[in-house]
Amino acid sequence: MLVVHGGWHDGRLALWAEDPTRAGEDTKSQIKTTIKPHRYAAGAHDLAGAIDLAGEETVLVIALPSSTRSPLPSPESGLTVAARAPKLARWTVPALLVDARRALQFLRAETDGTWAPAESLRYLGAVAELAEDLVRRGRMLPQLVRGEARPHAARNGTPRRAVNDAAPSRAAPDEARWRAVLTGSDAAAFRSFAQAMPPVCRALGDTEQHADAVLRQALDLLVDAAARQVFPERLLLGHRPGKTAPLADRWVVALSGDDATLPGAKKAEAEALQAALTEWFEAAQAANGPARVSFRLDEPVRGADEWWLEFALQSTEDPAHYVTAEDVFEGAAEWPRADETLLAGLGRAVRLFPALYESLRKARPDGMELDTAGAFDFLSAAAPLLQAAGYGVQLPSWAGKRGLGLKLTARTKKTTSGPKAVASQGFGMSELVDYRLDLMVGDETIDAAELERLALSAVPLIRVRGRWVELDDRQLKAALKAVGRRREGELTAADVLAQVVDGGESDLPLLAVDADGPLGDLLSGQAAERLTPIATPEGFAGTLRPYQERGLSWLSFLSKLGLGGILADDMGLGKTAQTLSLLVSEKADSTGPTLLICPMSLVSNWRKEAERFAPGLTVHVHHGAGRDPSALSKHDLVITTYGTALRDLELLQEQQWERVVCDEAQALKNSGTRQAQAARAIPARTRLALSGTPVENHLAELWALLEFCNPGLLGTAKRFRSRYQEPIEARQDEAAAHALKQATGPFILRRLKTDKSIISDLPEKLEVKVWCTLTPEQATLYAAVVEDMMATISASTGIERRGNVLAAMTRLKQVCNHPAHLLKDGSALPGRSGKLDRLESLCEEIVADGEKGLVFTQYAEFGTLLQPYLQARLDRPVLWLHGGLTKARRDELVETFQTSDEPTIFLLSLKAAGTGLNLTAANHVVHVDRWWNPAVEDQATDRAYRIGQRKNVQVRKFICTGTLEERIDEMIERKKALAESVVGTGEEWITDLSTDALRDLFALDPSAVG
Repeated sequence: MLVVHGGWHDGRLALWAEDPTRAGEDTKSQIKTTIKPHRYAAGAHDLAGAIDLAGEETVLVIALPSSTRSPLPSPESGLTVAARAPKLARWTVPALLVDARRALQFLRAETDGTWAPAESLRYLGAVAELAEDLVRRGRMLPQLVRGEARPHAARNGTPRRAVNDAAPSRAAPDEARWRAVLTGSDAAAFRSFAQAMPPVCRALGDTEQHADAVLRQALDLLVDAAARQVFPERLLLGHRPGKTAPLADRWVVALSGDDATLPGAKKAEAEALQAALTEWFEAAQAANGPARVSFRLDEPVRGADEWWLEFALQSTEDPAHYVTAEDVFEGAAEWPRADETLLAGLGRAVRLFPALYESLRKARPDGMELDTAGAFDFLSAAAPLLQAAGYGVQLPSWAGKRGLGLKLTARTKKTTSGPKAVASQGFGMSELVDYRLDLMVGDETIDAAELERLALSAVPLIRVRGRWVELDDRQLKAALKAVGRRREGELTAADVLAQVVDGGESDLPLLAVDADGPLGDLLSGQAAERLTPIATPEGFAGTLRPYQERGLSWLSFLSKLGLGGILADDMGLGKTAQTLSLLVSEKADSTGPTLLICPMSLVSNWRKEAERFAPGLTVHVHHGAGRDPSALSKHDLVITTYGTALRDLELLQEQQWERVVCDEAQALKNSGTRQAQAARAIPARTRLALSGTPVENHLAELWALLEFCNPGLLGTAKRFRSRYQEPIEARQDEAAAHALKQATGPFILRRLKTDKSIISDLPEKLEVKVWCTLTPEQATLYAAVVEDMMATISASTGIERRGNVLAAMTRLKQVCNHPAHLLKDGSALPGRSGKLDRLESLCEEIVADGEKGLVFTQYAEFGTLLQPYLQARLDRPVLWLHGGLTKARRDELVETFQTSDEPTIFLLSLKAAGTGLNLTAANHVVHVDRWWNPAVEDQATDRAYRIGQRKNVQVRKFICTGTLEERIDEMIERKKALAESVVGTGEEWITDLSTDALRDLFALDPSAVG
């Protein structure tokens, strides 16, 4: 598997790769040069094919830590080269140069598992995310980049000479480009990015480049590419201006589309335009100093009409550090030449807020008075411009919020049992409720007469019942039209729900909802807290914790209303237990089976957990070659995988399901994938999605999950994008965010471990067995090892037999870990091990939650395989402690893990780290392969679960179903009370078993294969 590295060279993304299989080969150089080729470098053509990306194939010089004979391979490659005193040396590498547009697409895409990104490429992926975020927030300005003499670059093939050789020059045309504006927190982020830049990113070329320069060039070009995606069409309508048209016209058009060049620009015209644009850009960047000018608008006291706009200086590092202009002129600011900074900043701000000019006539301008009309102009026009230019702006809390909207009131009709109808009494979405729509200004309802008075006032900024509110003509016109419509009567609960989810009109949004009864519980978004918790149901073999009982009540409530939902509890809070308790509680009333769809790695886990917690449920696994269609309707719970559900879609559609549950529902987040479409196409009375991360990248994922749970409720993807996604992601629209929460809150239950009411319910240490399946490759290897080793064991006696038994166990456990662990052939890791798939998913969750975890393995060689793989997949360092480290290095790793604020995975050898270490920064412990002695495993767990641990510790023990791992676990469980006397210090106790017992112990259960 190729390890792909990235850097930035000559305005393009430069990619090169290591091929671990080339270790020891003598790579021939494609060019005549005194610099030797990189020993492990893959060819540029091979790289382009592996990553499926087009670009210019070339050869670049790179400086890398090296031994006397070769460059040191990267940690991700899994190779090791001994070097007592590594030194920087220059090598040539075949490379692929990619323009910024394709680079942006490549950097934000996920690897398909056939190649691994190195640290430098993962870093550039984060830079690409920063670039897109800056564009979404409008933190860029257009510029004119003057053409320079640039060296010729070969196209569509290998260049004739290396980059350090002389090359003829050509005059490049001028270009219209977008550049990032970095002020305040963005400037701080840039500094952090520069400090974190991997050295490889700036090692390309004859001389080492400065991190700031490399990052600035890469960021600007990625921002330009991202901006052109936002403006894909020409900014000017009509045909493209010709070469004789004014340069400014051609420049504006060249800011969008693919062609940024401006050929034939006259020197004087280009210099004048460039000077004006540069001045604009530098003014916007001026806030990069320790302090920036800030404006604060204070509303008038009651009865007055004078607003006060205060001038001040504000720290760019700590916005809470705020010094008024009056104090600045009195010398109270600690920044050097603070008064000059203030006056210069105010002078630049005049261009964005011309009304400021009059206040600058004073020797010490500290603020200015505004009337109500002037205050509205500042709020609506000047404030956004000033913020975009990097100035600090502080506005009243009500500013920018919708001033005029609707309030929906719904009341459940009275019942014979009293006014409080509950779901258990038969309330459903078809029930009629009384509803009324009222107009609201701010937080107050108003009648038609008050609305007429507001319309006649023709003032966009008014005080209503003591509070200031912004109005505009469109809202007023929409409100006046709404007055004449039917505003009260009867609707079904489903119609009321649809109105709430729709959120009203664009000019007249739904600002508030007041409902009672079950509908009120639902629309509050707090049904789990408002409903009476359901006690642990009979037939559930366990005790639900209080928050889990509230979760069960919410799930049952939605089910009775015929609605679906997303159970988005944090990892470790028991989504599985809550789901199974729901099935147990509804078993008597269920009209059909429940279909549970999950990743292959979780099938055994669900089957085992159902057997443990819900023994009264009949469970069937629909997977594998022997699938029985007739069994689907005969069981309470049918478990299948996403892949099988897609293949057997027609069969699953024939069955009427009571419920479809999707675990690890992030598999549905891309609504266009075939497996997401298949899950939505399976008929069911209700649907449930289980996901600890309902939104990972963008809001379209939330729409996809809710489209599965309640089809059509949020409207089309296009309407969702225009109504919620674009306003929130591109403009940080608070009103849209509030409306989205109001629309989706009823269908999402999310609890966090950081919530004190949840933490108090958790045990101090929670131990969980994680059941994993073997891949077909693992099963084949497992069976072969058993056949081979049983023949050897049967033919041996005494000490030799004991050794053969231990050798067989070792080989079988290696197979359960990963085929590459047994074969030791350096082959690729992805997709070949159920354990590895589950470990990767679990580590991703731990890191996403901002937490730390310990991963123990008894095999140092397996840890050596895992460390670079997990590091590449998690896009962050993975620490690796094993017996080959010096004490100083061990102490350094422990100190880093204990003191770093970053979420971290610490991979440890069980023998080297099972005792003596204090690792209380971790609250997750994973035993990937088992040392079948509870005392030994507990000692390792106690690295985290010990004095000084302030969090609850979750311990997970991986077991492959149907293998010796499951059978030995059962033996230990049966003898737990006598564990210390029955189980020795290691695994030697197993060697005393008879040959027949060993055969049963080692035998592979067909159900183990995924």
